[in-house]
Amino acid sequence: MLRTLPAWQALAEHAQSLRPTHLRELFAGNPARFDHFSLRHGKLLLDFSKQRVTEETLARLRQLAQELRLDAWTARLRAGEAINHTEGRAVRHMDLRAGDSAPPEVKAVLSRMAAFCDAIHSGTWRGYSGDCITDVVNLGIGGSDLGPRMVVQALSAQHQLDIKVHFVSNLDGADLASTLAHLNPRTTLFIVASKTFSTLETLTNARTARDWLLAAAGQTAEAVAKHFVAASTNLKATREFGIADENVFEFWDWVGGRFSLWSAIGLPIALAVGYRNFTELLAGAHNLDRHFLEAPAEANLPLTLALLSLWNTDFLNAASHGIFPYSQSLSLFPRYLQQLEMESNGKLYDRAGDPVDVPTCPIIWGEAGTNGQHSFFQLLHQGGQPIPSDFIALGKSDYPLHGHHTALLANCLAQSAALAFGQTAEEASASGIPEHLLPYRTFPGNQPSTTLVLGELTPYTLGQLIALYEHKVFCLSVLWGLNAFDQWGVELGKVLASRLTPVVRGEADDHTLDSSTAGLITHLRQFRMS
Repeated sequence: MLRTLPAWQALAEHAQSLRPTHLRELFAGNPARFDHFSLRHGKLLLDFSKQRVTEETLARLRQLAQELRLDAWTARLRAGEAINHTEGRAVRHMDLRAGDSAPPEVKAVLSRMAAFCDAIHSGTWRGYSGDCITDVVNLGIGGSDLGPRMVVQALSAQHQLDIKVHFVSNLDGADLASTLAHLNPRTTLFIVASKTFSTLETLTNARTARDWLLAAAGQTAEAVAKHFVAASTNLKATREFGIADENVFEFWDWVGGRFSLWSAIGLPIALAVGYRNFTELLAGAHNLDRHFLEAPAEANLPLTLALLSLWNTDFLNAASHGIFPYSQSLSLFPRYLQQLEMESNGKLYDRAGDPVDVPTCPIIWGEAGTNGQHSFFQLLHQGGQPIPSDFIALGKSDYPLHGHHTALLANCLAQSAALAFGQTAEEASASGIPEHLLPYRTFPGNQPSTTLVLGELTPYTLGQLIALYEHKVFCLSVLWGLNAFDQWGVELGKVLASRLTPVVRGEADDHTLDSSTAGLITHLRQFRMS
């Protein structure tokens, strides 16, 4: 059990002694704190000087990582061992972006993706009517949607002018219908992204999209092969759907969904930004892989992020963690991290099947700055609960408009400083605030935050950013003793949904249902449903 470990107990005692210390005191006691509590890797800067830690804190956290054999687990990850023990699978997403060192099967699929992108962008690939493809719709959910969708939006400044990429994930018909309403079936290509080609949401949307296409194509089944491709491993099912084998892009069971954007699941990325930019995304991630595997603990960015998260969650009692990219292009990044972190580490039981005796993954949430400042930042400043934050800033804007980026960066820096240092009643009074308003204009501060600065947002730096958080998640899983690569909670919901679907439709009854679910179904049956 974690609480019984000597390193854990030493950290608990240290946290108790440090708890009364304010960030103001830490900075006053060390004017060079930024120099001592920041790391660099290339043009990446990680400033964690506003975290409530000392050199002793970091030393004790690194000792805990050593005691929990993080190095050994990293070696197993690197060697491609089946560390996803509940599914008996290896975890090899780093192989997808290993460049010249990638396995032959990975290189083969990447080569096919490159040729396909060239055919689409050059106009060689045409639809059933002979028209060039102008729109691509990715049909997927979870890892087959969130990663590619986030990257495509983040790299909007690099988009190809001849193709527009759309994403549909929700089973709600409003998602697909509102997308198809603006598209031409003669010039639209669909990517069905499902490893098993059996995902309920994805296949329901794919069948409806196929019906939409065939209604326009005069029910010509051959049209499906010209307008549908797949990222899948189930050739039998894709063939039955009408997709030609040569248009199915393979990936493997050692590629987990939320770690899959580097694989064939990234096909919409390559189409949106061009295949060359897609390879730059892979190269950036590979660069961060090398850093994670080779950098010592005191200089290791992913490990440092993980140790700070564990410190805030288990020793400072923070139940949530805010992600605030000061970049509109990265506005989907908090949503992407919600799946990456909470689906990976939101778990009760360790690798031995025993309950974890400490809190694990915090709730991940966030919004792009400066929008968040005008909604939930009030709670961060005066809500009275510890909420650590990650601020993400760009040195250069990907959309440089005069006066915008400087003001954006000023807001980013101001918010992290205000959260850290707050404002005392004396300071408020000195600035002219009337005495009766002082309680409302006093801010306790002491909210920990980390600021990550990318020189600019490019495919390469975005690859580094994503890989940085992937490795943070892995480190945390080792520290908490979890398997970060399964998601049985997701599977339970799928099983229950398949059982309830015919009951909701009125095609079956289930007398074992609880009274709430049964009552809701009875009420809903008065509405006509399909």
